[in-house]
Amino acid sequence: MIKKLYKAIFLLSVLATVYSCGKGFLDAKPQGVLSETQLANTNGVESALIGAYGIMNGNINGTWGNYSSGPSQWLFGEVGADDAHKGSNSSDQSLMSDIELHNVLPTNDELPGMWRVYYEGVIRCNNTLKLLKVVQAGSGAKFSDDRAAQITAEARMLRGHYYFFLARLFKNIPYIDETMSTADAAKVKNDKDVFPMIEADFKAAIAGLPADYSKPLGQVGRVDRYAAEAYLGKLYLYQKKYSDALPLFTNVINKKPALTGLSFTANFNIKTKNGAEGILVAQSVINADGSGDNANVGDMLNGLYGNSPGGCCGFFQPSVDLVNAFKVGPDGLPYLDGSYRTNPYVSDQGLSGAAVDNYRVNTGLVFDPRFDYTIGRRQVQYRDWGPLVPGWIRDQPFGGPFVAVKQNINQADFPGNVANGANYLTAQNVNIIRLSDVYLMAAECAVETNALEQARTWVNAVRTRASHLDPVLTDTGVPAAVYKIATYPSFPSQDYARNAVRFERRLELALEGHRYYDLTRWGTIQAVLTSYFNFEKNYVNAAAVTPTLTYPDWTKGMPIPQEQIDRAQGVLTQNQ
Repeated sequence: MIKKLYKAIFLLSVLATVYSCGKGFLDAKPQGVLSETQLANTNGVESALIGAYGIMNGNINGTWGNYSSGPSQWLFGEVGADDAHKGSNSSDQSLMSDIELHNVLPTNDELPGMWRVYYEGVIRCNNTLKLLKVVQAGSGAKFSDDRAAQITAEARMLRGHYYFFLARLFKNIPYIDETMSTADAAKVKNDKDVFPMIEADFKAAIAGLPADYSKPLGQVGRVDRYAAEAYLGKLYLYQKKYSDALPLFTNVINKKPALTGLSFTANFNIKTKNGAEGILVAQSVINADGSGDNANVGDMLNGLYGNSPGGCCGFFQPSVDLVNAFKVGPDGLPYLDGSYRTNPYVSDQGLSGAAVDNYRVNTGLVFDPRFDYTIGRRQVQYRDWGPLVPGWIRDQPFGGPFVAVKQNINQADFPGNVANGANYLTAQNVNIIRLSDVYLMAAECAVETNALEQARTWVNAVRTRASHLDPVLTDTGVPAAVYKIATYPSFPSQDYARNAVRFERRLELALEGHRYYDLTRWGTIQAVLTSYFNFEKNYVNAAAVTPTLTYPDWTKGMPIPQEQIDRAQGVLTQNQ
């Protein structure tokens, strides 16, 4: 059930979405349309809350067109940085190339998706809170005090998440809460810092959510106190409030299983989704009728091309720069000085004629073990699909010779986990925050507060876990590289430690949507991407076009979608 009252300014609506609460709360489609009066009961409130959760997968309805709003943030978070290219070919979704090249105009049609979807999430949270207030003040059946507090905390946690995604990209956004009428909401300007309101939501979530891994109503995918603590810490991190963030991260780390005993690959295996490492996870399911609007619609373009088991569409190709960042030296440590670019590994890029047919992967290169679990390359086993072949890449000169691994699923798991006739539309979950991310955010805070030994301990835990990975094999059944990884023996200075932590974030969380946002909050995006394009243009045509170099940092924000500026009629101010 969805009720929408669209307002011209930015789709402010009063809505509630009802889903069946069977084995998982995304297993059924919305049913019918009800009025607000009909929803003013305990079942209506629970259903409205389920609808608020439903936006976590970045989709309001349908499947196609939700690429920019996907919770993986592959387009803004990775293509907009130095980790990946748009992929496919130059003409397909060409405005994505403008994001890659940082020539983003307010009319870019990838911007409205983020705005519409996550404001829809905000409105669903607000509507849940409004309905709850009506029910608790009414004469009918009411929630227990405990459940009412949990519902409030869940809705405010989700609202904080949706606002964070909006503020992180656009910075200057209007803040609307459950106390505002639609008419008043339409008058709200985007001239105030919304981080204090997001902070209040996360603090309320911490106060009202259960801990010790328990979930309201016993349903997988519900938020808990540790998700709220981790998210509040992340919010503080973005504000450089390291001393405030550190105890929150530390508490989450101490209450969760040791990272070194958890599986890296379990995060990207559909059979083990919702495992112990997931802190905040966007749920995805294939509907009972085989349709996919509750699936991972944001990542659907990232299936491999041609006659690959995925069958579409060849987007999101890792950069040559990211590939080479996985190189390690004789000491098993990464090349923090950037010398990984010396004599770069480019697979079969640039070869022609017989050289393409005669190409053999160089198995003597020394790589971090996470490399081939993150990036697919020719003649190396790609999940259980078989060794990657050139036909699985749509336009290799344009997008490069590499493909992403984490977003797809094993072919053996297709039954029940892919949409009818669309193997590229899967039930793969998306980790918005996972435990190793918390370790590295904590390590970053420790570095900035000069607790270098503690930072080293957390970074080394991430690297120790990676050392447990099995070798990935080539088409001839031998290890595809010399896999090597070591822990840091010391952090001799704060600058060294800072570089090590930032580099580790790139490796551990590669292609998971963090990179652009990390670079912007660090204030390094201009220098990093200028250097990156000067390197990458030598190997991949997508990077050979001179970018505008107008990189916005998070304090300025991406352009507000022009359609919202036009509808606001002077209420909203465009970012400069």
